[in-house]
Amino acid sequence: MGNYQAIFWLIMTVALAVIELATLGLITIWFAIGAAVAMLVALLGGNIWAQLISFIIVSTVILVTVRPIASKHFNRNIKKTNIDAVIGRKLIAKTDIDNIKGTGKVDMDGSTWLAASSIDEVTIFAGEEVRVVRVSGAKLIVEREVNTL
Repeated sequence: MGNYQAIFWLIMTVALAVIELATLGLITIWFAIGAAVAMLVALLGGNIWAQLISFIIVSTVILVTVRPIASKHFNRNIKKTNIDAVIGRKLIAKTDIDNIKGTGKVDMDGSTWLAASSIDEVTIFAGEEVRVVRVSGAKLIVEREVNTL
């Protein structure tokens, strides 16, 4: 019976590792490691409860302790692109941004973009610094940047 249990854990280890390779989410790899440990417990003659407990404990401990460190290490060189790179940018209003009148433009990297205030009742005047809070189609939704000292 132990061999079948070890084969089950081997299949789980491989399946979870393949899922991790497909998603690169740093989630299932920790469960794959837990399954590998459970397979070793099965090969050493441990009963099903020992296998399950070792799988759960090893997977959880590694997930909670190692994943945050690994995430920082693997994700540190990821550069923001497209919309992610625009959110939070500080720009200068090229024209008055007035949602009631339907006017507003900002310059970003040499291109002129349509802009709207994040609050309809707030008019942002030309020359004021704004911060992009979201993107709606081809329009940047901005708010007045408050400079605090």
